[in-house]
Amino acid sequence: MNLYLQLYCLLVLVGQLLPLARGDVHYYKFVLKETNVTKLCVSKRILTVNDSFPGPEIHVHKGDTVYVNVYNYGPYGVTLHWHGVKQPANPWSDGPEYITQCPIQPGANFTYEVIFSDEEGTLWWHAHSDWTRATVHGAIIIFPKEGTTAPYPEPDGEEVIVLAAWYKGDLMAELAEDIIAGTDLPHSRGYTTNGELGDFSNCSSETTYRWLVDYGKTYLLRIVNAVVNAELFFAVAEHTLTVVGMDGAYVKPIVTDYIMISPGQTMDVLLTADQPLGRYYMAAREYSTESAAVTGFDHSNATAILQYNGDYNFTSRPIFPHFQLPMYLDMKAGKNFTNRIRSLANEDYPINVPENITTRMFITVSMNVLCRNSTSCSTDMGNILATSMNNISWNNPQVDVLEAYYRNLSGYYTTDFPDWPKTMYDFTSDNYDEDAVITDQGTKSVEIVFQGTSVMGGSVNHPMHLHGHSFYVVGIGSGNFNNNTDPLSYNLIDPPKVNTFGVPKNGWLAIRFFANNPGVWFWHCHLDRHMTWGMDTAFIVRDGGTEETSLRPPPPNMPRCTDLPDMSIKRWNNVNEGSAQL
Repeated sequence: MNLYLQLYCLLVLVGQLLPLARGDVHYYKFVLKETNVTKLCVSKRILTVNDSFPGPEIHVHKGDTVYVNVYNYGPYGVTLHWHGVKQPANPWSDGPEYITQCPIQPGANFTYEVIFSDEEGTLWWHAHSDWTRATVHGAIIIFPKEGTTAPYPEPDGEEVIVLAAWYKGDLMAELAEDIIAGTDLPHSRGYTTNGELGDFSNCSSETTYRWLVDYGKTYLLRIVNAVVNAELFFAVAEHTLTVVGMDGAYVKPIVTDYIMISPGQTMDVLLTADQPLGRYYMAAREYSTESAAVTGFDHSNATAILQYNGDYNFTSRPIFPHFQLPMYLDMKAGKNFTNRIRSLANEDYPINVPENITTRMFITVSMNVLCRNSTSCSTDMGNILATSMNNISWNNPQVDVLEAYYRNLSGYYTTDFPDWPKTMYDFTSDNYDEDAVITDQGTKSVEIVFQGTSVMGGSVNHPMHLHGHSFYVVGIGSGNFNNNTDPLSYNLIDPPKVNTFGVPKNGWLAIRFFANNPGVWFWHCHLDRHMTWGMDTAFIVRDGGTEETSLRPPPPNMPRCTDLPDMSIKRWNNVNEGSAQL
């Protein structure tokens, strides 16, 4: 089949259009520049927005529009992505580098138009070029429309918790060196809560983040996992958590002692301050799904302090959630939490799971190697570490895919992404054909069961993120996906509606969504190590039959690509007009 995904047919047939913005308009100014910071006893410069780490919060109501004017005074090109915001017909402001735009070069600026539609709750924004999002990120708070309320009792207060990774050296320089060498990529040296490492890290106890609460009050925690390469467990000592939202949508309440949150995910969590007056650690640690033999991951505990207001003795150390916070390799705890997530799916917050599927794909997500010498390729350690989808490892073009697609420029991507693995084998076995190891580079476009593999012993959870859409997780399981029996267990009643979700270690993930947003949209693993190595692709949703279901024209100030052919705006528009129905 032609995998140029002619999904405009689906758009016309289902008639499910993303709601257009009808709310207020807000304006933000983001200034990117390097800022001096000291952590882990070392001073260095990091790229920040408005001198803050994490960056500024964006506050809107459902359906609002935001214009963010980004000035780049940093040393390298950067783009920004509005994670989980669907951007109806507006991929020009989605942000992933070489997918929907080229970088904003040092000294330049670009204004993003961020269009909110059906999102409600907590999302986030982050840089989307190389690993700049390590320090360039912040929360997006989306309140219900004026005159409406969330489907849970109004809390007495709110607190944003942004979890991030800290790298001790020059991250961008180390990343560039490792990519050239084709070896493993940098590992973090600690995890931060709202920019601070906490009491268990060197030179950090004086700046540990503190959150003051009043006894008896209930608070909404808006939790963002902005970590570059790790899923996290999170708990608050002696306190119970109630998860009520995820990825900008509401879920059936989950009462729990801990959460497991993947990079890219956001969660809205209620906490009632009902414990004796005192101080309690909020703690996070890595959830590692690699082999138990792999011990080189970051073992740091991120901590912040929940501190009750009142008159009591401060001499004792805060209480740590020893029995609530799972250990690093506790896969049972990780699965137990994930399997409880369900959409609210009621009369006020209905869901719409696709049932008549028109395009099906089966995609393996794997560790691989790229051949340094294409004429004499083997799987020895002289090759380059890579990841892939269906043994295709993404390679950035010199012109972003959206611009090449819109202007009908050839030579920048191909449309032959395979809808089936080129080699069939026991995906979760440690024994596999050598053909499953070697991957090819390409710039391909796609629409899915994801199958995790154990190629090269690299089976881990892969949090997959879809731009421009939310999707329903209709099935998840261990082992090899069985096309005859596993669909019988699909949840079509109240599946989670999310933008990021994990393909389980040695397992599979089945998702469904309406491709109802015209444009070019990125699919990738949100472990940036895997994204950098090539576990990403793009898919194109073609225009529908009306103006409302068609890709908007580009803004006049899009950042220029270095390899872009010389073409005036007038000629650009003529090309679009001449191409008629895309």
